[in-house]
Amino acid sequence: METLQGAKYCWILPEELDSVIEQASKYKLSIPLMHTLSSRGITSKEDIESFLFTAFEKEVHDAALMKDALKAVNRILQAIEKGEKILVAGDYDVDGITSSALMLECLLPLGAKINFFLPNRVKDGYGLSTKVIQKAADSGYTVVVTVDNGITAFEPAELAKKVGIDLIITDHHRPHDKIPDAFAVIDPAQTDCNYPFKYLAGVGVTFKVLSLLYQKKGLELPTKAYELLLLGTVADVVPLKGENRYWVRHGLQYINEHESFPVYVMKQNSKLSKSIISATDIGFSLTPQLNALGRLDDARQGVKFLIGSDEKETQFIGSILLELNDARREVERSIVAQVEREIKSGNIDLENENIIMAGGKDWQPGVIGLVASRMISAYGRPTLLFHLTKDGMAKGSCRSIPEFNMFDALTECKDLLTQFGGHSLAAGLALPQKNLPLLKERLEKFVAEQLTPFDLQQKIILDAPATFKDINKKFMHDMNLFEPFGNENNQPTFLIRDVNLVEEPKLLKDQHVKCRVFSDGIIKPVIFFNRPELFEQLRKQGEKSFSLAAQVTENYWNGMINIELRGIDIAFET
Repeated sequence: METLQGAKYCWILPEELDSVIEQASKYKLSIPLMHTLSSRGITSKEDIESFLFTAFEKEVHDAALMKDALKAVNRILQAIEKGEKILVAGDYDVDGITSSALMLECLLPLGAKINFFLPNRVKDGYGLSTKVIQKAADSGYTVVVTVDNGITAFEPAELAKKVGIDLIITDHHRPHDKIPDAFAVIDPAQTDCNYPFKYLAGVGVTFKVLSLLYQKKGLELPTKAYELLLLGTVADVVPLKGENRYWVRHGLQYINEHESFPVYVMKQNSKLSKSIISATDIGFSLTPQLNALGRLDDARQGVKFLIGSDEKETQFIGSILLELNDARREVERSIVAQVEREIKSGNIDLENENIIMAGGKDWQPGVIGLVASRMISAYGRPTLLFHLTKDGMAKGSCRSIPEFNMFDALTECKDLLTQFGGHSLAAGLALPQKNLPLLKERLEKFVAEQLTPFDLQQKIILDAPATFKDINKKFMHDMNLFEPFGNENNQPTFLIRDVNLVEEPKLLKDQHVKCRVFSDGIIKPVIFFNRPELFEQLRKQGEKSFSLAAQVTENYWNGMINIELRGIDIAFET
């Protein structure tokens, strides 16, 4: 593995591949993009054609393969036929909101007596509670279906049995050592579940259950289901491979041909003028608005927004989304500044410590996960941030790096925790504040034992070398075949050597650096987001050539489409 040290990142350089030119000619694909496929292990004829050209039907598996799915479907159908009351218990993020909306969108037309509950992040906390089960029983519900949660709902499952409720759990999070004793538990992450694809979002699991139910009824799913599946899958940042890639690709095709009013409102809010939107547009411009509801307000409004029939109400909720998302940005900036001060003052000592851990009494529980992600981007260290409550508890969100499995680490610390759940790269937890020092000590020990200094270096993987001559309209057309971009199918990052500044760089809003660069007789614009330190570095280097790690994007401005480089890092090679 050949590496190059950039201004911030260690660059993992692409291997030289002799077969790329021949393969590129065979598939009529730009050479850097053919190289990208090879770098990502997509090398066989079948894999290349499947990735680029086919509809991926083979990636879609029979929902009946999911453990307990058929049992759950039969019970829901029985409840509908008998007029029993069904409660959907969701979560406050976009995955939970879209999963809940999907249940209602699909079951209401079948005559279901159905309602939904989404917890308030601050008042209720995460997941299904015994309080919800008891209230459901008191209100005459006989079936409760969780979506995007429930795999750790042990006490609620016990209570459900006692009060005569059939609890159906649908989730995608990683189970603990045991499974709740519920009527049915559908979660492909269970070790004894035979469903081949293990990376569905919560809305994906919900969709599979409902597709099986509609199949049993001999009906077609409502077309709105594909929009909800798309929004939740993209928002939850699950790997965009296999079945997820199939559904996101088809969902994009659907909403770009049949734009719904909620999508229109979110596009207006974000000033997104493109007629054709991508998964990246959804993840960065649309779904953060829905997430702001659950982070700062009432997530239930999100369900009404997505499937309500009153356009005036949808427009009104849309205005709330806009205000809350702006407020979320301000809260996020404030917490980022506080953590940065802790680092600069040495209270968080990154020279001698491997974990970033901090907390605050006024830190919004719904925003600290976003700040933790920012810390990962800035410092490349596993990060745990906490809202410190008045009753002595710490409720936190953590984010990790690929080399360190946070879920496994928290499992080893479960004696210190009152609650935890999630995945290897992202998790939530709660514990008494008095246990925070010991948690930090254990996690530092795990990192020291498991990771090397190279593991803790911030790295970027460069997919292929490219020149400015390569980057043209044909190149952009070919790159569209790689869509949708997201987790485990990132937008390609290219190595461009021998680049020179055309003029002095510009610093925008004290955060972003914009410049024009020259190579191969061609001038192209480059923008570096959130890299203000590069402004002085580039100015000092003057006319000296450098290497550029960059992604290639289309910039939409005033109705014009221009090719632009999104700079990731620079390296002045000796």
